Amino acid sequence: MPSLTRKMTKTGTRLRVLATCAAAASLALALSGCTKLETHSPSSVRNAAAASATEAGTGAGANGAQARAGGLGTVDCAHTKCIALTFDAGPSENSARLLDILKEKQVPATFFLLGKRHIDTYPELVRRMSDEGHEVASHTWTHKILTDADPDEIRDELERPNKEIERLTGKRPTLMRPPQGRTDDTVHGICRELGLAEVLWSVTAKDYKTNDSDLITERVLDQSSRDGIILLHDIYDGTVPAVPGIIDALKKRGYVFVTVPQLMAPGKAEPGKVYR
Repeated sequence: MPSLTRKMTKTGTRLRVLATCAAAASLALALSGCTKLETHSPSSVRNAAAASATEAGTGAGANGAQARAGGLGTVDCAHTKCIALTFDAGPSENSARLLDILKEKQVPATFFLLGKRHIDTYPELVRRMSDEGHEVASHTWTHKILTDADPDEIRDELERPNKEIERLTGKRPTLMRPPQGRTDDTVHGICRELGLAEVLWSVTAKDYKTNDSDLITERVLDQSSRDGIILLHDIYDGTVPAVPGIIDALKKRGYVFVTVPQLMAPGKAEPGKVYR
């Protein structure tokens, strides 16, 4: 007969597992607006594309695909420790300095841009982001929480920045990031109609809560891992000063910086799906 201590240990373990599962479920619900959120990792996209290429006999499945990463030449994230820097809610008065840093460090980034008071205020920076090899994507027009909006409002929030970005850069965005990461089935469906994939993140410095550049750096470095998607905001005063240290430290750890599409190559993000 099992001892009481052993029974209590097993019961405690089961309770801890249940608590962990409940916490994970709560997080998924919070992010998704009461919809169970299915997300896809960059590696799963790469692996699916490589498997399809192998089946088709193209040979791409054996060696993956190489994507150009800024001034770093080509990189194969199937065999290289890649990571993506992303910046939300710009452009802003800090973006020119950020672009100078990225150019100096030869690091490409992905920018999820806001429309009102940002794209319409700094159009020259939107053009510069595209011209210097960064991925330019959408973060809606007014940062409206999409799960609180009706379908027509969602379409307007997504279409307005798309049209302005395409007008300024000649390229229509294929990626968007929902404000606060909040999304649901209605948002997925409209993104599918508009040709947009949703991109969340795996690393956050919560730089909207602090201007301490050292703390921002520490938080990013503590959370970073292969295929990570780092969320930062260049609109806050402490963020851009932290970027050089983040880049240098992660390069020392062997990371290569890529854009979000490069992170998924040879695969591509599919409209209406969510990635992180």
